[in-house]
Amino acid sequence: MPRSTKIVATLGPASSDKLVLERMLAAGVDVVRFNFSHGSPEDHLARAALVRECARACGREVAIMADLQGPKIRVGKFEGGKVELQPGARFVLDATCELGNAGRAGLDYKDLPRDVKAGDVLLLNDGLIVLDIEHVTSHEIHTQVRVGGVLSNNKGINKQGGGLSAPALTAKDVRDIETAMACGSDYVAVSFVKNRTDVEMARRLAVIAGEKHGIKPLIIAKIERAEAIPLLKDILEASDGIMVARGDLAVEVGNAAVPALQKRMIRWAREANKLAITATQMMESMIVNASPTRAEVSDVANAVLDGTDAVMLSAETAAGRYPVEVVEAMVNIVEEADRSETVQLDKQFLDQTFTRVDQSIAYGALFTAYHLRCAAICALTESGSTTLWMSRHDIDIPIYALTPSQATSRRLALYRNVHPLHFPMASERDAALAAAERRLLEQGVVKRGDLIVMTVGEPMNQPGGTNALKIVRVGEHA
Repeated sequence: MPRSTKIVATLGPASSDKLVLERMLAAGVDVVRFNFSHGSPEDHLARAALVRECARACGREVAIMADLQGPKIRVGKFEGGKVELQPGARFVLDATCELGNAGRAGLDYKDLPRDVKAGDVLLLNDGLIVLDIEHVTSHEIHTQVRVGGVLSNNKGINKQGGGLSAPALTAKDVRDIETAMACGSDYVAVSFVKNRTDVEMARRLAVIAGEKHGIKPLIIAKIERAEAIPLLKDILEASDGIMVARGDLAVEVGNAAVPALQKRMIRWAREANKLAITATQMMESMIVNASPTRAEVSDVANAVLDGTDAVMLSAETAAGRYPVEVVEAMVNIVEEADRSETVQLDKQFLDQTFTRVDQSIAYGALFTAYHLRCAAICALTESGSTTLWMSRHDIDIPIYALTPSQATSRRLALYRNVHPLHFPMASERDAALAAAERRLLEQGVVKRGDLIVMTVGEPMNQPGGTNALKIVRVGEHA
């Protein structure tokens, strides 16, 4: 069976060479992430063209995900580039400071003094430095260093427990959405989402920017703020999926809280028929080492067993020494975890309600294929919605999505256990089904005599119009 769980890899200096990127795609990358915290619009446009060229060379469709920077709250620059903070020392965060020293640092987010008060705790540099706030003035935050260390230019600031008011979308993000649409991005990931309004605003901007390029991207909400957790179901409703962004989230809620939150977020996403990506430090040691640690292997495998649609590589492929090898290692882990899953499809359907015809057909296809032990499920789809319903349930039978839409084919690259094939659709149903059967035979994913389940809509080529299910013995009429 082909791999169910998908792999997202971040493009960067280590992976922007054509030969390296082709090897990464051939190894198994399904979605290429552009980190808009780095690079110019011209860089992103050039890399987008490279991704499409390499995907064509590999005979695959891959998705592009534009990951917006968001309001990363940081200290400013220091004389000499860094300082060392000693435990017990006083340290001031000053919104008016231009160049910091051992006693104070500037702020790129000038409103931070309005968001905090005496008694709050600030976490700098991914939580490695801890500051207790003693008092606050209009533009200064006076703190005492609880946990010290080296603090260098532009390191991030988090407030323990969350509560910073910086908007999820900055002026830079608005410009970057324009660039992302010019790049042909299939997904836009919105950083530091606090509520559904952040997601809805990003979607409006992306739809407007994408219209002239013929693109309507899917929106992924990155969950990395503490205040997003109580509103998660609302955020899920407004988005197409979530990213469990464990870095900043762990700083705000504490490392120990993240594993249980990860499981809960993935479960809620599946129940809401939305996508889930698990991210941050999954294979971190492979930035410099040629193989992962056993703990990293377990981390990736557990995310797969949690039901995530995809696992993500960040610096490992963007700046690491082994961008191809880390993809190969992750594929091995994911395949092994996929094989080890116990499928109990009937139990997944308990208390399930159907509200749409295409949803009912999707669930009927799963149930039929599971009990007849079919070789494959084949969905002729325009929008991909039928395969989304199918992919929310664990089944040890691959789902092939045959679609005439290149945009749909690319988006489906992220869906768990869905394998897109670009397929020019005939206008007559029986002709389309026969052609789809031949295509699966040609691809070698089924053989003569196999039993498959096929779903289709009539009239043809209507988004959301799937209304028929057919059980086929491959080769009987071919």
